[in-house]
Amino acid sequence: IPAEESEDEPAAGEERADTRLSEQDTAGGSQEGSRDRSKEGAVTPSETDGDGQREGQEAEQPDRTLATSNKPRKKKKKRKTKKNSAGETVEDNDLEDIDSLLERIEDPRLAPQSQGGITADSRPLLYVEHRNLNPENELKRYFGARAVLGDQRPRQRQRQYVRSMWLTAPKNTWPRYSKTGITMQLLDTRRGVQHFTFEHHREYQQVQFKFLDAVESMDPNNIVLLLQMNPYHVDSLLQLSDVCRMQEDQEMARDLIERALYSLECAFHPVFSLTSGTCRLDYRRPENRAFFLALFKHLMFLEKRGCPRTALEFCKLILSLDPENDPLCVLLLIDFLSLRAREYSFLTRLFQEWESHRNLSQLPNFAFSVPLAYFFLSQQEERPELERGQARERAARLIQLALIMFPSVLMPLLDHCSVQPDARVASHPFFGLNAQISQSPALNQLTSLYVGRTHALWKDPAVMAWLEPHVHEVLRMVDAQDALVQEAEHKRKIRYQSAPRNIYRHIILSEMKEATAALPLEVTSQPVMGFDPLPPLDSIVSYTRPERTSHPSNESTLSLFFRSLLPNFNLQGDIRHDGDDEAGAAQDLNQGVNRLMAAMRDMLANIQFQEPPRDDNPEGDGDWD
Repeated sequence: IPAEESEDEPAAGEERADTRLSEQDTAGGSQEGSRDRSKEGAVTPSETDGDGQREGQEAEQPDRTLATSNKPRKKKKKRKTKKNSAGETVEDNDLEDIDSLLERIEDPRLAPQSQGGITADSRPLLYVEHRNLNPENELKRYFGARAVLGDQRPRQRQRQYVRSMWLTAPKNTWPRYSKTGITMQLLDTRRGVQHFTFEHHREYQQVQFKFLDAVESMDPNNIVLLLQMNPYHVDSLLQLSDVCRMQEDQEMARDLIERALYSLECAFHPVFSLTSGTCRLDYRRPENRAFFLALFKHLMFLEKRGCPRTALEFCKLILSLDPENDPLCVLLLIDFLSLRAREYSFLTRLFQEWESHRNLSQLPNFAFSVPLAYFFLSQQEERPELERGQARERAARLIQLALIMFPSVLMPLLDHCSVQPDARVASHPFFGLNAQISQSPALNQLTSLYVGRTHALWKDPAVMAWLEPHVHEVLRMVDAQDALVQEAEHKRKIRYQSAPRNIYRHIILSEMKEATAALPLEVTSQPVMGFDPLPPLDSIVSYTRPERTSHPSNESTLSLFFRSLLPNFNLQGDIRHDGDDEAGAAQDLNQGVNRLMAAMRDMLANIQFQEPPRDDNPEGDGDWD
């Protein structure tokens, strides 16, 4: 670290520094130097801005000087200096300079900043932080640790057998975990992105077949019995969670989802990372769908629980698993969670980085939520006035484009907010009932979903006061027959002809009644299972369920009656391939009658009647056990 020479500085320290510098140039440094370098950390160029050439040179050689500070001094030699590649003099520095350097490194005020004054986040857009996956951390910020934890700490010390997880915290009431037969494999790595998949072993496949039989029985008790034998079967947990939620048992429904997440996280590959944003799972594989669905259901519970920041982190995690296809279409939800969590900068950054290749402005939720985020940014007094002015301009421009592109949003939004529009807006045909009737069913689903989900964010009087002049400005542009209005009308007619399957899947999982009512008949007419709603049409199936023996549909009432008593009873026996042969048909009939008679004899022989205890029995006076 270069410094001006001091007359009282002992020469031994400088000579030792020169010796260490020469050793590092030739041998790459010693072991203790590397240990000191790990303690020191890296110095970014932004930390040395404004401190002149001296700090810039300090940032170039921090580890070399640290390697000299803890070594014993040897015999004194003549003071020497060493020149680096730029020809600048490099000398040792004392411990005070090192301490001051460490203080500057840890000073948060020296963090890199963008041009507008906002801290520039160099991390990936979908970077997930582990601490934000724990809802207790968010609740502690709201209510304090004492109110959240209470007397839980002593209880946690008694639990010895559970593993520490990132997605959920294991509970004492859960059954002891054992390997379920689920594993995760790394398929391949392309362009720095790792593709994984869950795999079901043979034992788990057998349990999966039993689960499908239980679902077809339409009896939730069969799923409960299956979970008693296999307490961490993921699809059973997901399906039973839906049953509990329908029965208004929200606590049990949430507990089952957390248990499913725990089971899946125990099967993670050692290389699989939740935070890197470079790990992918293919939704087309049925084994991977449970993880997507468990994460989505968990974030919905977190949002209802009042933890929008944690829910946003889980939403980013789902999006990072397959950002190209977005099988659960969480892009329709991430804007709402960002606004609720007050992560306005993240929402605007997502819009800026993805608008060019994803056309986010063509989704009604982004078209209205992004200008709302810019408006909230403009209201933050701690920001510079220049930045607030830029946010106001962007908010005004984007909200006008949103109203022009999606005029059918305004009136339902005002109705949900209990706001009566003025006479000009109410009587103008651009925002009237015709705007809602003329739009396609696919666009109606998107607008209904957005209004039903986010109308509470627009109830703020300040937001309505900001919205009103822009509505009148749009009406002025409509009356003037602006080119933007004609272009938006043309886009609405060409686009939004039919919604993709992932949007239908998102609407079903969200259970927003406004959007569910607008689903087409081909979606509502087919059965939807909570463990796999609307599976992809191009699924990649790794194993198939064995075919069950199909019973003939032309059975008599008597045959169906005996089948209800004896499930294995088959009146017609094996189906003959030469059905047109009369002799064969007669023989089948005789065999069927014989089976029927034998089944009746077996049933009557197995019936046993137990006589009630007689009163004159002296041994029956005692109490029954």
